[in-house]
Amino acid sequence: MKLGVICDGISRDLEHSLKVMDEFGLEYAELQFIWEHEIGDHDASQMAKIKALLDQYNKPVSCLSRHIFAGLTTANRPGDIDHTRHMDALKRVMEMAHDLASPLVRIMTSKKEQILWGRNGAEQWNVAKGAWDSLPPLIAPAVELARKEGLTLVVETGNGTMVNSNYTAVKLIDALDARDVLKILWDPANNCWCHEQAWPDGFETARDGYLGHIHIKDVQVDTPKATLEVRPMGKGQLADMFAPIAQGLKELPYDGVISFESVYHPGNGNFEDGFRGSIDVFKAHFS
Repeated sequence: MKLGVICDGISRDLEHSLKVMDEFGLEYAELQFIWEHEIGDHDASQMAKIKALLDQYNKPVSCLSRHIFAGLTTANRPGDIDHTRHMDALKRVMEMAHDLASPLVRIMTSKKEQILWGRNGAEQWNVAKGAWDSLPPLIAPAVELARKEGLTLVVETGNGTMVNSNYTAVKLIDALDARDVLKILWDPANNCWCHEQAWPDGFETARDGYLGHIHIKDVQVDTPKATLEVRPMGKGQLADMFAPIAQGLKELPYDGVISFESVYHPGNGNFEDGFRGSIDVFKAHFS
């Protein structure tokens, strides 16, 4: 399968990250933060340097991953100041995607608020109305822009966002009738927070044409205690699920990229150390 890494999980020094990718035989670069800036905020000279480095190290870009729409709330509306700021950033990232031949651009969704659908009485007494309905109109302009630009968006399943499971991601994509340009960026570890089992539940939900990109890391979550711990690969609650997920992806077959997300450090604040301690396990499962 196609393997890569979110580069700033190694270092925000892009050239250093690309050298480490070569060291471990990783082909695809996912770009999020480079040097002092998030993707979409680099000037022309910085962009030229980014492109030159990617060409020098022969690394295709898998996805441009800015936090588009992150931080919006149910109070936001399409075209308001905050939404417009995110749409302007999305336009800049899409221009960068054309320059770097990135097929995918990541978006997020607004801050998590209570979503609860119900039946058999719960629809009257317990459901949380309104929060979900505010989301599709915020994402719809991005979908139309992606169609115009000939690019594909991937919506990440985040642990603190409205889309926090493959189920809610599919629900959003279907609500927008957007399977042509909006796919799931599946992060099984993030989905642990809402207790969606990565295997088989998350996999089965996304398998039929919804899956666009994947982030892999390992975690241990305790939702009642509001506690999240990132762990080395194979030491968290996903340890027994990586092998069947990998096999399922091979059997589909999944033709996208699987990015290792290096957000673990061994207590010293050094994420490259965390990367080096887990990358072999990642490759053993997903190569």
